[in-house]
Amino acid sequence: MLTKVYGSAVFGVEATTITVEVNADTGIGYHLVGLPDKAISESSFRITAALKNVGYKMPGKKLILNLSPADLRKEGSAYDLPLALGILNASHQINTDRFGEFVIMGELSLDGNLQPIKGALPIAIKAREEGFKGFILPAPNAREAAIVDGLDVYGAENILEVIEFFTGERQLEPTLVDTREEFFHALEHPEFDFADVKGQESIKRCMEIAAAGGHNIILIGPPGAGKTMLAKRLPSILPPMTLHEALETTKIHSVAGRTLEKSGLMAQRPFRSPHHTISDVALVGGGAYPQPGEISLSHNGVLFLDELPEFKRSVLEVMRQPLEDREVTISRAKFTVTYPSSFMLVASMNPSPGGYFNDPEAPVQSSPAEMQRYLGKISGPLLDRIDIHIEVTPVPFEKLTEERPAERSTAIRQRVTAARDLQTSRFRESDNTHYNAQMSVKEIRKHCALDQVSKDLLKNAMERLNLSARAYDRILKVARTIADLEGQTDIHSHHVTEAIQYRSLDRDGWLG
Repeated sequence: MLTKVYGSAVFGVEATTITVEVNADTGIGYHLVGLPDKAISESSFRITAALKNVGYKMPGKKLILNLSPADLRKEGSAYDLPLALGILNASHQINTDRFGEFVIMGELSLDGNLQPIKGALPIAIKAREEGFKGFILPAPNAREAAIVDGLDVYGAENILEVIEFFTGERQLEPTLVDTREEFFHALEHPEFDFADVKGQESIKRCMEIAAAGGHNIILIGPPGAGKTMLAKRLPSILPPMTLHEALETTKIHSVAGRTLEKSGLMAQRPFRSPHHTISDVALVGGGAYPQPGEISLSHNGVLFLDELPEFKRSVLEVMRQPLEDREVTISRAKFTVTYPSSFMLVASMNPSPGGYFNDPEAPVQSSPAEMQRYLGKISGPLLDRIDIHIEVTPVPFEKLTEERPAERSTAIRQRVTAARDLQTSRFRESDNTHYNAQMSVKEIRKHCALDQVSKDLLKNAMERLNLSARAYDRILKVARTIADLEGQTDIHSHHVTEAIQYRSLDRDGWLG
């Protein structure tokens, strides 16, 4: 007897429906075809033990199992459940004609319990698109898949529950998630808040500007100055994610198997902080079976690179293209996968190998040559893509003990969101530009016009501070954002003055 069960395969962040065909015939044998990987090829052992432990058995017949389309590479252990159900139906141990209504995925333990799978959300989206009535999967993934409206999602703990569901002996309750309520509730409760930061008002201002314009930023300062603490709170002042952004972000984390059991839709912008020993493949994504890397897991959020010069130069260089294109493409001989990677880059670094400025009172001193060599580990093209450079100094004792409460992230976020709204209106006719940091040279000339006073001020600053030519456009972008925060249509001289302060690494002789 021939039985068809429907599963799914995930490539990139999109799913493709897979038909699991099982044919039972006279003879003995187990033949699994359709380009399965090692994990799928080993499924016969898991299925045999699981069926025996729930009161069923592997039939003594010739079984031919095909994963269609047969020329598409399949990977992972999530095909255990549809294969097992197909075997039971093909061998008449159960009889049902309802398999065509559902997408079924799940990994089997030897006792018949179901283990979590990767990519539940994109699979659910594809199932709804193709008109399936429901999606049956392991219970830990149910809330993630239930984000999708118009699809009944059934979470099961054990294969026996699924068998009895199809034989009519048990009713599975669909998992219900109020996506909008959970999403908007989570928006108002950030994990980290700028109210926790004592002092550092100028750095908070810098972070607000970076968030308002989507500018990449680098923080330079000695150990203990608060660089990491400030960076972790940046997502809390970014504009709230839209439902579309939240869905897109959750899909990427679902494919990587990084969604939490209790969470459905990701409402907070992601914050990723990889260690400096990370490889270029782990950062950008890839592998024999491509998986999203840290830059894609940071999509719609923040990628924080602590101690930037400690990262391998090859690792930093692979970020140059994703920073420009806002996506990363991984090519293999037989297929190409594209992951979105629109993120804000926040980097931090010590100004020298010892960690301190060229200060005679510092506990560890470094010569100007050592400091220059240390900074030289960061390439010019990468610095070109960082709009704001700011020096972070230690917080004095008086500020640390101050009782006056600091401004909360929600208040800062309101100003940032208002500035972003102005930019959305400004770039509404552009497909590739959504905020100031993405402006092209042509758009800078159009939207960042200066009056004569501002031009003279900028000219004088570039000559006296020996600012490089690459700093010119960056200053104009940041000045445009400062003006947006004030609700100003035109850029004025005080906007330019403030923007000039945020180009520390471009100053000739910055190291003293």
